[in-house]
Amino acid sequence: MPADSDDRAVNDWCFKHLGCPVAERTFTAGNLSVVYGLRLADGREVVLKIRDDDARLEACTRVQRRMWQAGFPCPEPLTGPLPLGRKVASAETPVPGGEAPAPADAPRLFAGLLADFVTRAEEFDPQPLLRPAPAWVLWYHEEDGVWPVPDDRDADLNAERCSATAWVDELGAAVRERLEEVRDAARVFGHGDWDGRNVKFRDGRPLAVHDWDSVVYEPEVVIIGQAAAMFEGGPTGAGASVERTVAFLEKYQTARGRALSDNELQLCWAAGLWVRAFNAKKFHLDNFDALGRDEAETRMRRAGI
Repeated sequence: MPADSDDRAVNDWCFKHLGCPVAERTFTAGNLSVVYGLRLADGREVVLKIRDDDARLEACTRVQRRMWQAGFPCPEPLTGPLPLGRKVASAETPVPGGEAPAPADAPRLFAGLLADFVTRAEEFDPQPLLRPAPAWVLWYHEEDGVWPVPDDRDADLNAERCSATAWVDELGAAVRERLEEVRDAARVFGHGDWDGRNVKFRDGRPLAVHDWDSVVYEPEVVIIGQAAAMFEGGPTGAGASVERTVAFLEKYQTARGRALSDNELQLCWAAGLWVRAFNAKKFHLDNFDALGRDEAETRMRRAGI
């Protein structure tokens, strides 16, 4: 492993917290975090995730550990978030590979695995530090204006006013008003970034759920809705089609073993529309259209807006 200052810091961290120095870095990845694949001197393979400290991270790790212990498909956490310079780092076992399921099977597989997640975590102790949620789920933020601070850029979305996105601002405000109904609703554990970048399958079976910094503790309709809107989203923010969202919601109810009321289904559509509107506002800064007006209007009707 090259001996620059960052590598020395990582090496020292691994020696201190994993009991062994680093022999080789096998990959580097990440978006909001820096992720290293490491081979330690004793032959162990680990994944190291480095990011800014956040009060949520300890709670995220506790949920991940409980889910791993319960047999849910995810990496085993080896350490909680611990200081590494001005950042924090945590280590987990690698679970490489996996692929997207066949399109015909995707709604059933993604929805079924999310229902399994929510069901397994029902008996966990409450984790209030998981709130507030990450920005793309944070419709209940306390910022001035419609939009929270983005998670991945230094920008004030409320200051970005133009005729092209005025309708998105109006949409975001309307969705927030619709979701006020669940501000104080009972909460469950789930995953706030439920798409093919983080949820992997192999031969039609779940392989691993990644990105446990995106664990959330929110009303179930919020967790279902954002997943149904985004399970085929990926990095573009465009999300699943209306038809695929309908299929996801149907499969989730089957897997969970209970039917959602008409009002609950509307709230699911509203929660998904929040994510889509937030992405549309944010990605407009990149000259990318993440939500068309016709689709937005269809989703609004289904959300009871």
